[in-house]
Amino acid sequence: MPQGRRIFSSLTVQENLVVSRQKRRGVAMPWTLERVIELFPRLKERLQQSAGSLSGGEQQMLAIGRALMGNPRVLLMDEPSEGLAPLIVAEVGRTLLRLKQEGQSILLVEQNIKLALDLADEVVILNTGRVAFSGSAGQVRDDQALITQHLGVF
Repeated sequence: MPQGRRIFSSLTVQENLVVSRQKRRGVAMPWTLERVIELFPRLKERLQQSAGSLSGGEQQMLAIGRALMGNPRVLLMDEPSEGLAPLIVAEVGRTLLRLKQEGQSILLVEQNIKLALDLADEVVILNTGRVAFSGSAGQVRDDQALITQHLGVF
């Protein structure tokens, strides 16, 4: 899922989701339109609405749903909280936590350290393109010097 959502704004919500659907002959695909709508009930009301007319949070839900419709083994996400209001960031965080609990592998690139640490098992901190830290999320939470040096105020 690329940074900046990159939805097809001229297509409807439903068309955005269906265009991303992945089918494999003889293999059950866990992510269907119905399952994405169950995950994001707000999108159900907007299936026939132009995706470009959605709010930023709704567009982010659509972008996540579109990525899931590809039935990925690993969901790659680049800053899913970018430009979203705090309440929507919390909602996206709850959704990602639910996906994690259901067994979806997620590789998350995120500058919102609270969101990242709430979701992560393992953390890699990059500083000017180099690995500054690699370890568990708990290690980051427990190391105030690391937080101050690489993550700023937290």
